[in-house]
Amino acid sequence: MTEGSIRHTESLMANALRALAMDAVQKANSGHPGAPMGMADMAVALWGRHLKHNPANPHWADRDRFVLSNGHASMLVYALLHLTGYDLPLEEIKQFRQLHSKTPGHPESGLTPGVETTTGPLGQGITNAVGMALAEQMLAEQFNKPGHTLVDHHTYVFLGDGCMMEGISHEACSLAGTLGLRKLIAFWDDNGISIDGHVTPWFAEDTPKRFEAYGWNVLRHVDGHDAAAVSAAIDAARKSERPTLICCKTVIGQGSPHKAGTHDVHGSPLGADEVAATRAALGWNYGPFEIPADAYQAWDARPRGEVQEAEWNRRFLAYQAAWPAEAAEFSRRIKGDLPQNFELVALEYIAKCRDKGETIASRKASQNTLEAFGPVLPEFFGGSADLTGSNLTNWSGSKPLRAGVPGNYLSYGVREFGMSAIMNGVALHGGFIPYGGTFLTFSDYSKNALRMAALMKIRSIFVFTHDSIGLGEDGPTHQAVEHVSSLRLIPNMSVWRPCDTTETAVAWSAAVRRIQGPSSLIFSRQNLPFQSRTPEQIVDIAKGGYVLREAEGVAQAILMATGSEVGIAVDAQKLLAAEGIATRVVSLPSTSVFDQQGTDYRETVLPPHVPKVAIEAGSTALWWKYGCDAVVGIDTFGESAPAGALYKHFGLTAEHLAETVKSVI
Repeated sequence: MTEGSIRHTESLMANALRALAMDAVQKANSGHPGAPMGMADMAVALWGRHLKHNPANPHWADRDRFVLSNGHASMLVYALLHLTGYDLPLEEIKQFRQLHSKTPGHPESGLTPGVETTTGPLGQGITNAVGMALAEQMLAEQFNKPGHTLVDHHTYVFLGDGCMMEGISHEACSLAGTLGLRKLIAFWDDNGISIDGHVTPWFAEDTPKRFEAYGWNVLRHVDGHDAAAVSAAIDAARKSERPTLICCKTVIGQGSPHKAGTHDVHGSPLGADEVAATRAALGWNYGPFEIPADAYQAWDARPRGEVQEAEWNRRFLAYQAAWPAEAAEFSRRIKGDLPQNFELVALEYIAKCRDKGETIASRKASQNTLEAFGPVLPEFFGGSADLTGSNLTNWSGSKPLRAGVPGNYLSYGVREFGMSAIMNGVALHGGFIPYGGTFLTFSDYSKNALRMAALMKIRSIFVFTHDSIGLGEDGPTHQAVEHVSSLRLIPNMSVWRPCDTTETAVAWSAAVRRIQGPSSLIFSRQNLPFQSRTPEQIVDIAKGGYVLREAEGVAQAILMATGSEVGIAVDAQKLLAAEGIATRVVSLPSTSVFDQQGTDYRETVLPPHVPKVAIEAGSTALWWKYGCDAVVGIDTFGESAPAGALYKHFGLTAEHLAETVKSVI
């Protein structure tokens, strides 16, 4: 093809994207047409000339990953997926933002074929992409062999000014530069517009210099409306040994004669008159949702994708012949299956905990569990937000990951939010089970990434230690009060607060086995007394709640507790028994899992008509749903003092719990 014909074809391709974006938003009477229209030529350059993918198999292991970090521009990726041949028919485009469609307001992983991650909260998409690029690099280091390249793909990201402003992008991009993630290529849609208007009054930094300071390769002054120029920048980026930021100067709403370059086209439909004017300005002589055959033909990525995947399949067969064990391991990990011996190892270790009977902090019990599980889980990828020595998230097999040095443990630095969203990217990529730690009170920094993990139903494991006023002298800034409850409020988040070594091992086992959502594992700083159990009780731990100590006789009340307060409840039971008051002690290491059990089981553990008193070193609000007659907890901030003194000060003692029980019966 001549240069002129190429330009004509690519203009047709870009205008097809613009037309679908403005038509879908107009029909929905809701959405963001400006960014898709402005980024259309960038998309032509990447998706039309470079992206390695097969629409017939969205889960092909060695596909390039594409992330639309500015997720409000969702119609761009929906139009791309439809036109290139994914299972996203035109009818779904017409149902943009409608109930149960595959084209929701922001892209959702697991809902729309070809969408790699759920984006919308700005900055998290680029951060997920850092995790994906990190996973690609680690997987390549672990599986590629001389003469056999099994893992070799790029992670591409479109992001806008909003992503650049969000603090999480600073956390993630700084780390990406430090680690030298050379297969990460980001495209900055530099259109200078946000919802409030031109961004210069509040976003005037020299962004390219910022990324250069991070250690990125920065390509400045690229015309985002020149697909050839963007393509040349991609060629240059792919040769770099550093992550690359391609600075694409664009006009938001490109093609709209009266609204292009203004915030009016950012988050509202163009309007019927402007849609018609835009069609005329673009020379788009087609009706709403009408795409000409030559545009579909130009966009169709299925033939090329089929060839690319077939070539990789040939390479995999050669790899399999030369390295059969490694090929089988690669396939297992990409599927997300656990090693066949994991269940046996977990059961044996849980039994060992029962027999050993250690009284230690649950954060130490967590580290011991990692020591037991780590050798059989090569997919484990751990880390901590500058608190490894406190979180105890490392084990003897942890190898620090550094720039140019392979490893399975990352010191994220003081980047709680960035760590959590990077973990999500690693989990989305496949091949790893990421876990990362910080103090529970700093889960607030991470909260939206935790929410996104739950929304996407991915296996990220968040480790939170120093779980209460038991932290002690650091005081209320570091003492978690409302945090356990706030985590329990996140739909699809499995929250565990174990009371000793055995429950800790069960909690880790449950988190590793859970493939349909994330887990938050909450551990203590202080030592917790070991609790003896029967084999039947150990089985019931996995149900989230169970009878730990049965009453001697008919129970007059039930004591409910989690974590460090279970030992207090057991001691209170003894005090009450000495006064002739029979009580049952129920341990609820995971209220979220317990609540999913059938009614019969839940009522067996918590009979409806027996008085109930709960104790937990935190907010009391959520406990009332169990029909409690009283809750012993903390609904204020903590204090700075030794842990023992604080527990007495706040009434978290066996004596106070016993008096509370007597007051309700």
